[in-house]
Amino acid sequence: MANLIKWADFDIRILPEHDFSFRHYLSSEVCFLEHIGLFGGTFNPIHVGHLRAIQEVQNRFSLDKCYLIPAALPPHKEPGDVVDAKYRLEMIRLAISEYSDRLSSVIISDVELKRSGPSYTIDTVNHFKSILPYNSRLYLILGIDAFLEIDTWKSFSDLFYLTAFIVMTRPRGVDTEGVFKWKVLEDYIKGKISGSYKFSISRSCFVHDEKQTIFFVNIDSLDISSTEIRNLIKKGQPIKFFVPKKVEDFIITKGFYV
Repeated sequence: MANLIKWADFDIRILPEHDFSFRHYLSSEVCFLEHIGLFGGTFNPIHVGHLRAIQEVQNRFSLDKCYLIPAALPPHKEPGDVVDAKYRLEMIRLAISEYSDRLSSVIISDVELKRSGPSYTIDTVNHFKSILPYNSRLYLILGIDAFLEIDTWKSFSDLFYLTAFIVMTRPRGVDTEGVFKWKVLEDYIKGKISGSYKFSISRSCFVHDEKQTIFFVNIDSLDISSTEIRNLIKKGQPIKFFVPKKVEDFIITKGFYV
């Protein structure tokens, strides 16, 4: 039986992990060749939370591939101590190589690093739509914090016609901040994205007649953040177990984030 959790004004039915096969929800009239995740971010640095989240999302949503896409110049972040893109890309390569047995279907894409100017998600999604088979279905993977700012993104409304969304939430944050309550999410989605989105209790997602589905999934491994890791390094504290060993060695060798 599924667990029943009461959040805000909604009774939310959370499907157990072994039942959460998103392909079960696809219409029998639609046949997709591949189901492909797009996971972008600054990755400054990449850490085990990112890697575990990718693995969990892939398993739970039956994704065939997942593209890991580092941003060259994120438009919504201050440059600050963002390490040069080529080094962040190298850390990603090191991380994936260390976890290759569990992340064999993850593909590193430097499409945003080759682009001049800020990294806009709409451009990246359009790029993948242009190079992948027409009957591939895309899933933009992002955290709840980023999703709740999506109305500030370039051409954000167009994104919901081009790709489905998998929004990762932190389960332990539900009761403390309240931002993960479904009523708050519904108000945001209907107010900022489209008033025609409807919450589907049976599917634990928001559906639309024309735009693509917005899924929400609790990820336990998201308590680690790149900001916390950088702060630990500044304080001279160890980051062992927070980042892959190869990434830790690379950071120490290069003297990043001190």
